[in-house]
Amino acid sequence: MNLILFEENEAALPGHYRGADVWCRLACRDGRAVHLVKTLHKKAGDEFAAGILGGKRGKGRIEAFTGEGDLVVSLNLTEDPPPRLDITVLVGFPRPIQTRRLLRDLSTMGVKAIHLTGCELGDRNYLKTTLLNDGGARTALIEGAVQARDTVLPQLDVFFSLKDWLEKSLQEEAGGGINLIACDNVDPDGSFGDGRPAPGPAVLAIGPERGWSERERHLLAGAGFKRLSLGSRSLRTETACVAAVAALETARRFRY
Repeated sequence: MNLILFEENEAALPGHYRGADVWCRLACRDGRAVHLVKTLHKKAGDEFAAGILGGKRGKGRIEAFTGEGDLVVSLNLTEDPPPRLDITVLVGFPRPIQTRRLLRDLSTMGVKAIHLTGCELGDRNYLKTTLLNDGGARTALIEGAVQARDTVLPQLDVFFSLKDWLEKSLQEEAGGGINLIACDNVDPDGSFGDGRPAPGPAVLAIGPERGWSERERHLLAGAGFKRLSLGSRSLRTETACVAAVAALETARRFRY
């Protein structure tokens, strides 16, 4: 763990983040406590990187161990979390095991939002995954944030179909100035290596394992998406998502 994250309701004085005025208690069997004591070999008086989920980050300090072996810690949180990428990733619902990795990695990269959608060439049963209801998705997002020393999670939404997403989400983001990019190796308009993308918010649309259907390609084109290729190789969905975010940010930052 690169950052020990606490839920706001775990603070003894929630809402009062004035230096060490925030106190928390970690049960000895909590994974975070185990990591601090068993992996990092922290003792009473030692500091560690900490943060409040959705809030500030900074330093934690182990103040004492209780008789039961629980940790009493104080938090001194004065730093803002790292800036977010103004990117929404729309992705055709992958297999549940891939979904977990995808959520974790995109959270690490700091995207603004992740939208999972059913697709015509995707398996509808994936939409029924318990990952979305048993806390697994949130756990994956938190794992990604911890890796990046972040305290803010991407917004996660699920849509029944691409048409459903276009009618709901894209309408909410309408107003101009949004870069609409669909990753597609079938008759693309160009590649991520062509030119320098315009600054501003972006939506990256990545299809499921079998790609977009012809009907979905027409829907994307009609909505103003530019279809760009990620190369000649077929990538797994979660690999394509990470590659697309990295390619877009690299093109924005380093192409002149």
